[in-house]
Amino acid sequence: MTVVTFVLYGADKAKAKRGSWRIPEKTLLLFAMCFGGLGAFLGMKLFRHKTKHTSFRILVPVFMIIQFIIIAVGAYFFLFPGLNK
Repeated sequence: MTVVTFVLYGADKAKAKRGSWRIPEKTLLLFAMCFGGLGAFLGMKLFRHKTKHTSFRILVPVFMIIQFIIIAVGAYFFLFPGLNK
């Protein structure tokens, strides 16, 4: 999902430069929320896209942190099942 989200942010930036049809902001945020937080964050930084929008500056890092926590907790319980008894 991270790769897909990263590509979406790059595609939207390219469309913005050409002045063509854009990917809706809600779609970009939805993909960021659905475990694409890292891709959205990297896309924002690399493509310099949506960096002035307050909602993106706040929500994308929040999504990314929440996703890292979910992955870390899941990995802990999966990799170390005997430690949590």
